[in-house]
Amino acid sequence: MSPHRVLRRLLTGALAGGVLAAATLTGAPAAAGASVAPLSASLVRQLTSVTGAVLPVLVHGATLTDAQHAVAATGMGTVTTFRKVGVVVATGTPSQIAEARTEPGVTYLEGNQRIAFSTTTSHQATRGAEATQTLLGADGRSLDGSGVTVAVIDSGIDPNHPAFAGGKVVRNLKSLCLDEAGTDTACVVDVPAFVDTDTLAVGGHGTHVNGIAAGNPVTLADGSQVSGAAPGAKIVSISTGAVLFIIGAQAGLNWVLDNHANPCAGCPPIKVVNNSYGPAADAPYEPESVTVKIQEQLAREGVVTVWAAGNSGGDGSATTTNPPGHDQMPGIISVASYNDLDNGTRDGQLSEFSSRGSATDPNTWPDLSAPGENIASACRPYLLICSTGLKPQSGPGFLDVGSYNTISGTSMAAPHITGIVAQLFQAAPNATPAQIEEALKATAHRFPGGEPYQDVRGHLTSFDKGAGLVDVVEAARALGATVR
Repeated sequence: MSPHRVLRRLLTGALAGGVLAAATLTGAPAAAGASVAPLSASLVRQLTSVTGAVLPVLVHGATLTDAQHAVAATGMGTVTTFRKVGVVVATGTPSQIAEARTEPGVTYLEGNQRIAFSTTTSHQATRGAEATQTLLGADGRSLDGSGVTVAVIDSGIDPNHPAFAGGKVVRNLKSLCLDEAGTDTACVVDVPAFVDTDTLAVGGHGTHVNGIAAGNPVTLADGSQVSGAAPGAKIVSISTGAVLFIIGAQAGLNWVLDNHANPCAGCPPIKVVNNSYGPAADAPYEPESVTVKIQEQLAREGVVTVWAAGNSGGDGSATTTNPPGHDQMPGIISVASYNDLDNGTRDGQLSEFSSRGSATDPNTWPDLSAPGENIASACRPYLLICSTGLKPQSGPGFLDVGSYNTISGTSMAAPHITGIVAQLFQAAPNATPAQIEEALKATAHRFPGGEPYQDVRGHLTSFDKGAGLVDVVEAARALGATVR
């Protein structure tokens, strides 16, 4: 079955009606003495509204073999496996899912859920351009992210855009993990290097985000210059399409987990992955989710994970920040949006739309702020997100009409940090994700306004701004970058 048919099936009224037995949802044992694995909140919501329909489900096992056995024993269909975290992505009826809860070694069952990009309708503020001009990495080259690959999970990329010319995109991938082939095959697949996966998705978001992280320096038709934060870095783009579901994004994260050391022949390793999407603002943080398991394993293996904090504003009375960013494992970074007031100032203000954490729970606070308001990057005027931009500009070529645009959101703040992390790994190739995050937080510029900074776990931070505005020069010097 094609991914599009599966999506339609999941979203139609055919799934409505009926309630799974209360005992199944509350954890009451199916038989005396039986152990029952817990369900994620998203799966509970789905199970209480269906009868007999096939649902996607992530089966967590104490080992991968346990998860595979449970899927086979209950007759569910396998879509793919996340081997390093012991999870099988499967499809099954509510009764099969209930049966799987009691299979030996099953620890958790997780549902699919809709997610969305963190977008609303400069490198001067971060001192990123200054770092490139004045500092050298461990390789003796300008600090531009050389020797590092960044992975971006998003709607896709237009590899033919001038921002990505010269072989910058080293892998062009597409997640097809709702294709119910019924076999255990990888569902993140290569597409030809020239294929515009963003246009296939009718997106635009991914091209803009990739350009912010690692786009080439380009002089636009009006003489102004645009560059990604790490123009020397390579890109692995993983397209999940414009309509995002968590399983597709998780499969992208899992691909990075399996391939970060050698993303392609002769490619530098992936050291950071950007995630400018997330579930609804009121979704809970689920520490047992596949997303958390994968990003924590990535951190153990030397890869930083960056999350957009979200665009739901807030006043601190309750958290509105993106749940995966609540993970406190070092090397998992949540990014708020800073407004440089369009003049590169370092004493601007937090964007009004930027999500805030709960004032009483520091685990929900953003880690850092980076420019996310009125950010110019790669676009195509015919793509949905790009058409919402505020200032279309033409690129260098005759056919590059409107190929750059200005868009705002924490989706734009996160890839600033992603590119900056690439710069920092160039400065200190052997640094751990924890050391990268420590350098970023310890050297952040504490811009004024908003909520006061407080000492939390040895860092000055706040529930709206995190540790403050990223300072590339100071963070790189803290990690050993040398001055030209």
